[in-house]
Amino acid sequence: MGLDELHARISDKTAQLGVIGMGYVGLPVACVFAKAGLSVLGVDIDPQRIDKIAAGVSPIEGDEPGLAELLSEVVKTGGLRVTTDYEEVRACDVVTISVETPVDADHRPAYRALGSALRSLGPVMKPGVLVIVESTLAPGTMMSLVKPVLEDASGKRAGEHFYLGHCPERVMPGRLLNNLRFVSRVCGGETPEVTAAMISLYCHVVQADLDPADCVTAELVKTAENAYRDVNIAFANEVALICEAVGGDVWKVRDLVNKSPGRNMLLPGAGVGGHCIPKDPWLLVSRAQEQGVPIRLIPAAREINDTMPLHMAKLLDQALAEVGTAIDNARILVMGYTYLENSDDTRNSPSTVLVEALRQRGTEVVIHDPYVAEYQGELVEMAMGCDAAVMMVAHEVYRAVDFEELRSALRSPVLVDGRHAIPSLTGWVHRTIGQSFTP
Repeated sequence: MGLDELHARISDKTAQLGVIGMGYVGLPVACVFAKAGLSVLGVDIDPQRIDKIAAGVSPIEGDEPGLAELLSEVVKTGGLRVTTDYEEVRACDVVTISVETPVDADHRPAYRALGSALRSLGPVMKPGVLVIVESTLAPGTMMSLVKPVLEDASGKRAGEHFYLGHCPERVMPGRLLNNLRFVSRVCGGETPEVTAAMISLYCHVVQADLDPADCVTAELVKTAENAYRDVNIAFANEVALICEAVGGDVWKVRDLVNKSPGRNMLLPGAGVGGHCIPKDPWLLVSRAQEQGVPIRLIPAAREINDTMPLHMAKLLDQALAEVGTAIDNARILVMGYTYLENSDDTRNSPSTVLVEALRQRGTEVVIHDPYVAEYQGELVEMAMGCDAAVMMVAHEVYRAVDFEELRSALRSPVLVDGRHAIPSLTGWVHRTIGQSFTP
């Protein structure tokens, strides 16, 4: 099948779409395309996840508006089928890949899941298939890894027997469907003709700009936009540390800074988590670092944000000292274990860093999170016998807590707020990140 025929089949929705990876990106992608009228095959190596999806039940918990209902609908109507068997992908005219692309301990790209998906896909690609990687990639990866691996695994040549594109996702937990539909996308094709075919695909579901580009531009845009956010969060966090040191209040400072035209100081906090921001800046700089380009700002921002959970431990230590309790003998309630409020996503959560740091000091830690099964429970009951509470995630349920009831359960009225989510409390030793404290 030639590119013109493929383009036509995409436009009239007769093309079959395969989606590899049924996680936070791939599952909603499969659902919105199925709802739009395409025949969609979802592929994942986790049989339990596939069984759940096949039953019309979303494996993604937390507050995810509309996803569970949409999944149930498209499974029931037959628009979405799922499998663990790559052989079924032979019928697909277009295949998107949405698998994790983390970095290793040395901040280098770790493409094990992507490589595995490509090697499994290669032997079953039909002639003329369009392969679109939606996972975030270091600049240059489409040509240096995706293309040669697929060519080697398939025995086919890109541009002749199959086509390549990169359309990085722009979703986030809590807004998966909304972002898929209403946030613009960069469509980077190996050639302008491939880009045009990609735009004809995504216009079925995206009600925002679809910007044409080449592969490396698409790679750069996605990694740069997340690095930009990381650097700006690091600035807010550093200002918060300065405010604590000199007697200021970062929250008042931020409000007044943002009254100046063109300023948008972001929110400081207890740390940056999730699958994207902690690693995408490293993806952005990886190839340039290999070529000897001096990279200074982005690594510095990463260090600031990575150390914020440790700063939370410092604030806790100081607050406990006010009531005469040593942190290494304390029992601490950690409120929130996900990286984002009202989500079940624990990937790279700052809470994991805090908990590990506390346990290394001998501190006993009790973890509560309403969205993580192993940490669910009645908050006040779990607070019984704890010396302090630390707010790491601003879940809505925490904003509604009866703090007098919580105070009565704790051994000491110590509360450290890493998200500025709790109003000033009388009778507490109450520390908030970015605010100076006078005993």
